[in-house]
Formats: sequence, structure tokens, C-alpha cells
Amino acid sequence: MIPIIPASIASPGDAAASRSCEGCSEEGALDIEFEYAYQPIVRLSTRSVYAYEALVRGPQGEPAYTVLAQVNDTNRYRFDQACRTKAVEGAARLGMTEFLSINFLPNAVYRPEVCIQSTFKAARKYDFPIERIIFEVTEGERVDDRPHLVNIFREYSRFGFRTAIDDFGAGYAGLNLLAEYQPDLVKIDMDLVRNIDTDKPRQAIVAGIAAICKELDIEILAEGVETRAERDHLATLGIDLMQGYWFAKPAFQALAIVPDQAWD
Repeated sequence: MIPIIPASIASPGDAAASRSCEGCSEEGALDIEFEYAYQPIVRLSTRSVYAYEALVRGPQGEPAYTVLAQVNDTNRYRFDQACRTKAVEGAARLGMTEFLSINFLPNAVYRPEVCIQSTFKAARKYDFPIERIIFEVTEGERVDDRPHLVNIFREYSRFGFRTAIDDFGAGYAGLNLLAEYQPDLVKIDMDLVRNIDTDKPRQAIVAGIAAICKELDIEILAEGVETRAERDHLATLGIDLMQGYWFAKPAFQALAIVPDQAWD
């Protein structure tokens, strides 16, 4: 059975937990149409798919920016909630047995113990285990209240979800965020991965991040891998999880298949 929020967290007798937060009281239908494409995250050592990242697309497969440009202060919460539900529904419909990675908008989460309820509801409805859900936030999204983001991550971990910091090395938080919270995964930004096989500064930076993550027991994932040479150099740094066009492009409303030659 899919777990629900523990009674100790959201019991009727707990007035603080039972109150609706400001965002959860927003009403009205979402005025944004969108779908998902799913891109594999692979584990190189076992030649297997570890997870699929759900990537927002327009209703006919249009780029993500055509959807995200419609998100504003009046619909951000509803969009974030709809993204979670649709990603879980799609993963279940496609028969996904791997981890599902979902991006969330931290500025749309008012109180994590309340805002997470729609995710639990979707997991129960579509029979998708919450322990196979990864919530990731891009380090490039400006979050003025970092303690709030850290609290979201800690609450999500407590509920049984896995957590990840996306685009690490390209955003506002960097090592300061990592010092306060250690997620399950750190996803190295693709700009640091590009041409890493021939670029000594990138090699040194990624090797340093990999060493830090190993010391903190955080698994590292390299994004944007586009060549065999990049793949092979990352492997020499002990990075086993990878994602990028070398393995497969996102598949619209489908689970992208990794071709045999991607492992060779």
C-alpha cells in the first residue's frame, strides 16, 4: 500500500498542521496546458536505466519555455501541484519501474507538509510508490529564503521521497546550500560537463565536487553528456549516474530507450 502522510504530521488534533496554507487555498482551474517528455538517467556500471526525469513540454511537444513563460504569481502553486500529479500519472501509465524525477518550484511551496498532499493522493490513485519519487530543484532558481528550501527538502526526506539539487555549479546557492542540506543526489550542470575530456579547469572543478559529494555520502549525476569522450572521462572520476543526448533525448509522452551503442 502507498504510504500516506503520517498522522503525527497531519492529525486533526494538530491545529498547525491541519490549517490550509495560503497557496493551498488558491482556487480555479489551471490556465496552462502541458504534457511531459521523459528522459532516462542511466547507471553506467550496470548498463541500466536508473530513473526518468519528467520534463515539461507543451501539449503538442513544444519546448519547455513555451509552458514556463505562462507561470506567474497567480498560478504558480496550481501549476506546481498539477506538474506533480501529471508526472506521477504519466509514469504509472507508461509502466515505469525506475525512479521518477520531478522538478518542483520551491517558491510555490508554502508549507511542505500541506502542499505535499496532492503528491500522496496521486501516488495512491495511480499506485506509484513514493519511495521511487525524486524531487529535484534547480540551483539556478533564485530562492530568497534558503532556510525555507532546506526545510522543504528535510520534510520531503522525512516523508520518504528522495531529493536532488539540479544544475549544481550554475546557480545562486552552490556550496552554501550543500553545507546546510545534503540531498541524495547532486546533478552537475551540463556547462561543467561540456568538453570535460579536454578542458582542465572543468576537470578540476568536477573532480572537486565529486570528492566533496563522496565525503558527504551524496551520489553525483552528470547532466548533458553528449559524447563518448565526456562519458568516459566522467567515469574515470567515479561518476556512475549520467544523463544526456549521448544516451537518449527526452521522449514525448513515452519512456526514451537507450540504444545499445550508448554503452560501447
